[in-house]
Amino acid sequence: MTSITTKQIRLAKRPKGMPEKSDFEWNKMALENPDTGEVLLKTLYVSVDPYMRGRMSDSKSYVKPYEVGKMITGGVIAEVIDSKSSDLQKGDVVIGDLGWQTYHLVPENQLRKINPEQAPISTHLGVLGMPGMTAYFGLLDIGKPKEGETVVVSGAAGAVGTVVGQIAKIAGAKVVGIAGTQEKINYLKNDLHFDEVVNYKSENFRDELKQACQDGIDVYYDNVGGEVSDSVLRLINKGARIPVCGQISLYNLEKPDLGPRIQSQLLINSALMKGFIVSDYGAHFEEAIQDLAKWLNEGRLTYRETVVEGFNNIPDAFLGLFKGENIGKYIVKVADREVN
Repeated sequence: MTSITTKQIRLAKRPKGMPEKSDFEWNKMALENPDTGEVLLKTLYVSVDPYMRGRMSDSKSYVKPYEVGKMITGGVIAEVIDSKSSDLQKGDVVIGDLGWQTYHLVPENQLRKINPEQAPISTHLGVLGMPGMTAYFGLLDIGKPKEGETVVVSGAAGAVGTVVGQIAKIAGAKVVGIAGTQEKINYLKNDLHFDEVVNYKSENFRDELKQACQDGIDVYYDNVGGEVSDSVLRLINKGARIPVCGQISLYNLEKPDLGPRIQSQLLINSALMKGFIVSDYGAHFEEAIQDLAKWLNEGRLTYRETVVEGFNNIPDAFLGLFKGENIGKYIVKVADREVN
């Protein structure tokens, strides 16, 4: 096989505030044929996720920042189109932390083979992938919901929030979602059967949240931070558990955030607040995938994807995360499989 040319999307400069299209740049480069232990991949789906915004800054975080002038990386599902691997063959579908590019030359040990018969392959970027496992571990290991308790989830219509709410329902809890549009509210109530959903953009948000949580809040799964979380924390019960998954409301701030000091709420309620990263649970990923796939096949867990088509539209999809454009997992379809 002759060498192939791949398109790339790189970080042109570090964003200030909300990222813009000018923060990205396009590039092309030639890839050689695979050597022993390597495979050549064709990108099928690319994941866009809120955590990527943090990697565009050079501040200390739980993962290394992207380098200016270098390719942006994230979750990618791809098809093997040429192989010098003993484990991966042409036509296999794999997932890995790969670059925003159309083709990849990758060592086999950086990839995980996925089963296209288990579920649609795109679900391995969503409900059966990092967002689903984030929901699973954060809720069940830190939140530990009990039957009859009240679980509140912010960013409830996103890739993580939709799964959190459904797992909480499986556990027998009352689920209250927080979202920002009527379409999302309708989806959460009518399709996912959340017990209550509150619009954080409402002028009466605090009163409506209190009305939805008349017995207080036992578990708060925090995806957004900011003023929404300030309002939720005023309603926590004795012994409440608060998994901190994300702070999307703060990612594009140009100045340090100022807000209420929460220590007194945690103290008087003997509450636990714990931040976590899904990679903390790496040794248990297979367990989570098995449970999530089981619930999916039983119809106890469902999902929705917001799909944008076209490699060049990846930055637009990423920016759409911060405008609330997606319901469920936001992904970009780059190409169809060559071998079906």
